[in-house]
Amino acid sequence: MSVLAGVRAAIIDLDGTMLDTIPDFHVAINGMRAELDLQPISQQQIALMVGKGSENLIRSVLGLDWDADRVEAHFAQAMDAYQRHYLSINGQYSTLFPQVEQGLAALQAQGLRLACVTNKPISFTTPLLKLKGLDRYFEVVYGGDSLPRKKPDPLPLQTVCADFGLQPSQVVAIGDSSNDAQAARAAGCPVLTVPYGYNHGESIHDTDSDGIVDTLLEAASLIRSQTTIS
Repeated sequence: MSVLAGVRAAIIDLDGTMLDTIPDFHVAINGMRAELDLQPISQQQIALMVGKGSENLIRSVLGLDWDADRVEAHFAQAMDAYQRHYLSINGQYSTLFPQVEQGLAALQAQGLRLACVTNKPISFTTPLLKLKGLDRYFEVVYGGDSLPRKKPDPLPLQTVCADFGLQPSQVVAIGDSSNDAQAARAAGCPVLTVPYGYNHGESIHDTDSDGIVDTLLEAASLIRSQTTIS
């Protein structure tokens, strides 16, 4: 996997890559739905909708019950309710996937600079990383509303490359979905994917990446085997 030979930094996704946040989404979304007199939905339904930002998520959730016009008519009210519920429980029900912290520590110990890039709003992202003890690993954190465009647009990854003063070929993206892979390909970054995340209900094996790694620790081992950090 010589594509990783020059890697000096890693951009890591959050939901579905570092944290299983579906239980948080479940509580917040059903709190919002209750305010709108809608019946609760399952974690399995929510997992298919996560990953493309809060606006897409809320429209998809409302679209289970309403047509497009009614969704738009109630969108602002629904988004306000969702954000209130999410902020009140942010991180309380989510858990780290196996070997995440070990993987981050290994990547850092290898001399790689680390950034977290997620489509989750930054107001949710920053406290969540801190609560889970992950904030100390990242020099740069961008949420879905930090920049004018979010993944799968390459802008967030290109911005991290510029922040680090590195070429895209020197910055590997690690994520759980086609969003991450598409953003990386468009930015010119190598990309590794994990098989345990959400990926909109699609198999990660159908996603164009440079390799599938079972954990972030395995990603660190693979990168170390291909690189020599000076």
